[in-house]
Amino acid sequence: MRRILLSSLSLALVAVSLRGQQRPLKVYISADMEGISGVASVDQLSPSSFEYVQARQWMTGDVLAAIQGARDAGATEFVVSDSHGNGQSLLLDKFPADIPITIVRSFPRPLGMMEGVESSFAAVMFVGYHAATTSTSGVRAHTISSALLTKIALNGTPMSEAGINAAIAAELGVPVVLITGDDAIVNESRERFGTIDGVVVKRAIGFHSAATLTPEVAQASIRQHARAALARRAEMKPYAMTKPITLDISFKNYRPVELLGYLPNVQRIDAHTVRFIGRDMIEVSKFIEFVTNYDPALTP
Repeated sequence: MRRILLSSLSLALVAVSLRGQQRPLKVYISADMEGISGVASVDQLSPSSFEYVQARQWMTGDVLAAIQGARDAGATEFVVSDSHGNGQSLLLDKFPADIPITIVRSFPRPLGMMEGVESSFAAVMFVGYHAATTSTSGVRAHTISSALLTKIALNGTPMSEAGINAAIAAELGVPVVLITGDDAIVNESRERFGTIDGVVVKRAIGFHSAATLTPEVAQASIRQHARAALARRAEMKPYAMTKPITLDISFKNYRPVELLGYLPNVQRIDAHTVRFIGRDMIEVSKFIEFVTNYDPALTP
């Protein structure tokens, strides 16, 4: 009897030890501002805009709702990419201190809006995203730069930032499980990624206008969907690109295209478009970051 009791105790101790050694459930969140609840125009999107202070609060609230929903589903660790504008929009002092959360800030970054993502993550969530520059209906629709670019395509398919970033996550084997934004990006993402969970926080009326939920209502929905999306993450498949990957970037202006065409690994395929072929999405991301950030007058 004593031997049986000892064996049972040993098994119980092993079970407790194994539970203590379980891998953390890590979630990566990439957050933009154009698709946040309440945002409709340039009046919310830059430090000089009259409603930017409020928009930072709405953006932070939407991200916190996604975090709480993921925690409800068992998430234990987060990396959050602050990915709008200067990459310093989220209010850091609003984040909870009782769980590991790392926030990636400022630019440039080799992986852009996905800096910090690794193969150890269980899932990716996109919060506050918007439609591609090729969209005719999305609120603030653009890809990377509304001032410079007219299209970014991967393997011949025009991409939103969500598409590019999902392909970067797929390079590491991580699926995107949730996207929040207007109806244009949610519908586009469902068509492209399949079973992704989408939260429509506003309906696009035009490029500069939207019919939006209030932040409180939107955030309640984001929390609910984030929990459900993470719970069924096994159903989501990474959005992988066929390799090598052909990247086409179309510019509004001629001169950057002409100069990029001087590079031996870049082909100018028409007056406004250059082509770069990358071995993987890491190379493609670095090229996009170079093209959209390099300026010979950069200092320090």
